[in-house]
Amino acid sequence: MITVDHKDFDIAQEYKQLRHAAGDAGAVVTFTGLVRELYQAELGGEATQSLYLEHYPGMTEKSLELILGRAKARWDVLDARIIHRIGTLLPGDQIVFVGVASAHRQDAFNASQYIMDFLKSEAPFWKKQTSDNGSDWIESRKSDFEALKTWK
Repeated sequence: MITVDHKDFDIAQEYKQLRHAAGDAGAVVTFTGLVRELYQAELGGEATQSLYLEHYPGMTEKSLELILGRAKARWDVLDARIIHRIGTLLPGDQIVFVGVASAHRQDAFNASQYIMDFLKSEAPFWKKQTSDNGSDWIESRKSDFEALKTWK
């Protein structure tokens, strides 16, 4: 199931629903992405005041469905859930949730990492970070595209 929304999500509730929907799962893997307090901290980054996320309604959900479908075709996925927030978020806020249930842990781990790697690089979201020094649209990192090579 895919959700793109302004509203926050409850990790415990999402896990519970995923586990219930998956039935006889042997593993459930979840990932939650958060707004960083420092953008590009490894480069001596700036303190984040806010992060604004835009999307293209319809196109974004279709892109996420395609990513999820490819993961399900590749691994034994009993059920999966992707939530991505949009709008203005503050440091520490939850941005994204990916949950994957499978009969086996390795399939759940691989599918969830695959979903996140492709979500970061292919899903049509635009992010604008605001700091004390102004606002900038965030470009995908080279490391995001490098991660895709793992799956080819």
